[in-house]
Amino acid sequence: MTLAEAQAGDHDAFAGLVAPHRHELKVHCYRMLGSADDADDALQETLLAAWKGLSGFEERSSLRAWLYRIATNCCLRMAEQRTRRMLSWDHGPPRSPDDDLGEPEPGPWLEPLPGPDTAYERKESVALAYIAALQHLPPNQRAVLILREVLDFSAAEVADQLDTSVPSVNSALQRARATVADRVPALQPATAAATLEEDQRAVEAFMEAFERRDVDGLVRLLAEDVRFTMPPLPAWFDGREDVAGFFARRVFATPWRAQQVEVNGQPALACYQQVEGVFRLSALNVLTLSGGRVTWIASFLDPASLARLDLPSTM
Repeated sequence: MTLAEAQAGDHDAFAGLVAPHRHELKVHCYRMLGSADDADDALQETLLAAWKGLSGFEERSSLRAWLYRIATNCCLRMAEQRTRRMLSWDHGPPRSPDDDLGEPEPGPWLEPLPGPDTAYERKESVALAYIAALQHLPPNQRAVLILREVLDFSAAEVADQLDTSVPSVNSALQRARATVADRVPALQPATAAATLEEDQRAVEAFMEAFERRDVDGLVRLLAEDVRFTMPPLPAWFDGREDVAGFFARRVFATPWRAQQVEVNGQPALACYQQVEGVFRLSALNVLTLSGGRVTWIASFLDPASLARLDLPSTM
């Protein structure tokens, strides 16, 4: 199947042309929007626009670059119409373990992305902390940073995609880098084998302590400045003492089972809580680690996030 066939109106030829790019385009839309649902919508709009505009594609750039141009501009339009995705610490101050947890808030909260099947060296570019930092950038700076630093498009290519100048791209990139570095100062690709092994051992130990309701074992794995969040509930906890206290007094009040999964390129636990004798899928705990210590437990409780895991509802 060829480009000419697709431009002549062959749907199968078009599907074959865009198939190799669908997944990476969805991940791109997720980086831009911080929402798996919005990323799905943006991808569908991108493909529809590509189908309608394919006859005008003159191959002055690669098909991939052309698709990214469409996807990026689609995401920019959506981002301008939506409130940026937030995290718990954007919503309000931390609480104490015995405080009321509050009623679920509509957000819009940052959402997790199961998987994705991302090249190893790019996993840090879908990490929750990185996606959260991107949401603090103006949409145009967000697009420039992603296109230049994650997707390796040249400044000239990005300028063409965004209908702007190379100096404007370079200026936006400089400002975006400063903002992200300030919010995620330690974000680096985890390439050292020793670090990876250390973190994996910590994940396994965390899962074991979680299922045994072993508070002491859990505490040994937590960084001093660990955070625990659980949208859509507004409550969150800051620091080892309060996080451990919340687990001891609230989370571990009932038995749990867990299954390890990957979310945002990070280790995560699909957590099943015992309810009336049955273990039901109740939370998704995404773990951010550094040097074998857990620095952030992002617990997602909303049914939509759990449904995206495509796991049995009971264990």
